[in-house]
Amino acid sequence: MVPLFGFLLGLAIGLILWLGCQLRLELQIKQILPELTSYSGLMGRFPDRLLRAIAHQRQHQHHLQQQIDYWQSILARAPLGYLQVDDQNQLIWCNTEAYKILGINPPQSDSPRLLLEVVRSYELDELIEQTRTTQKPAEKQWHFQPIAPTLDPENTKRRSLKPKIALKAYSLPLSQGRIGVFLENRQELLTLANQRDRAFSDVAHELKTPLTSIRLVAETLQTRLDPPLRNWIDRLLSEVIRLSDIVQVLLDLSQLERESAYSLKWKSINLPDLIRSSWLSLEPLARQKELQLQYSGPEQLFIHADEHRLCRVLINLLDNSIKYSPLRDPIWVKLSLEESTSVTPQFSQNFVHLEVIDGGIGFPETDLPYVFERFYRGEPSRARVLSNPKTTPIPSKNASDPQPTLLTHSSGLGLAIVRQIVEAHQGWVSASNHPETGGAWIEVYLPQHPYH
Repeated sequence: MVPLFGFLLGLAIGLILWLGCQLRLELQIKQILPELTSYSGLMGRFPDRLLRAIAHQRQHQHHLQQQIDYWQSILARAPLGYLQVDDQNQLIWCNTEAYKILGINPPQSDSPRLLLEVVRSYELDELIEQTRTTQKPAEKQWHFQPIAPTLDPENTKRRSLKPKIALKAYSLPLSQGRIGVFLENRQELLTLANQRDRAFSDVAHELKTPLTSIRLVAETLQTRLDPPLRNWIDRLLSEVIRLSDIVQVLLDLSQLERESAYSLKWKSINLPDLIRSSWLSLEPLARQKELQLQYSGPEQLFIHADEHRLCRVLINLLDNSIKYSPLRDPIWVKLSLEESTSVTPQFSQNFVHLEVIDGGIGFPETDLPYVFERFYRGEPSRARVLSNPKTTPIPSKNASDPQPTLLTHSSGLGLAIVRQIVEAHQGWVSASNHPETGGAWIEVYLPQHPYH
């Protein structure tokens, strides 16, 4: 009984003390509560430094919000489309132009949806995933099939397909796993380029017949006139042949653009042999300037390609190097085989890397982005160089050397057809100035076994 009585007494005392503490706490809360509900009373309890810090923080937060609103208003009115996804690939923001390009309606609620549920474009999804993985900006071009929006988003049967558009997207990583994507509708540019190409093709077809007739007349008169008059016919025939070559190049470009890889005659080619045979066809021009070919690479490297078209690429590149090289300078051609995974992440493809380097004056930096465009001839300093005593001499690197000469006319189609043929072979080409020679440096990449 005594232990039990002691336990109950202790429990009673503990309860009395706990109730006393509770009553005291409630009295303190009742005293503080009126001051907490009063802003002036609450502020009076904080030091002045803390009050100034809070005010500054609020001002800074307001300024940041103004900046966000300002940039969002710019993006909303930008002529480029812009969208943003979160770390779960949910579409969280999209401007008006992006809605128009992608052919989608603005969301009816603030809850984000997966991008693939809103925009059926796996290319766009792959671009975002690539940017998220590498944490580097990326870009991609493809033909996008927008879907016409309906009043009822759930009724997909009422949606009709719009014409495909050429789309280019630029993605960049943002904070908190977000990805921003700029969208550019290139369909109008592509349509204008196609109209231009069709116009060139039509003009070329119309010019071919009269040029052939003029050439036949000139060749007939060439054998029937005395030497003083024959010189004029020779010049006329030379210009007619040059115009005929330009017309043929335009027709070749149009055919490659229309048919792409389907117009190529594929076969296995030993590329080093093709390089040597192409150089031999230009050796008379190279001999006039005492130029030599310096080849570096394997003796056998087979590639699946169109021999005639690839020979045209080599002749155009070597011909340019001969034109712009100083006297007795070598022309370097380097060939190697490289492995790349740029086709698909899971597939490895061997690429042939061809380099043509000369020791000439190189490309002006302002011309480099445009050297593969049709009829682009750049600055007069990089004009056609030939051995013609009737033209104006240009200075060489060595003042004691005989002077090569400048011929002012050039079609500006050589590098354009190089790019067209290389792209038809599923490769790519670039131009720059070599860091050692200072001359032109053309790099061509071709898949060893392209798909066709």
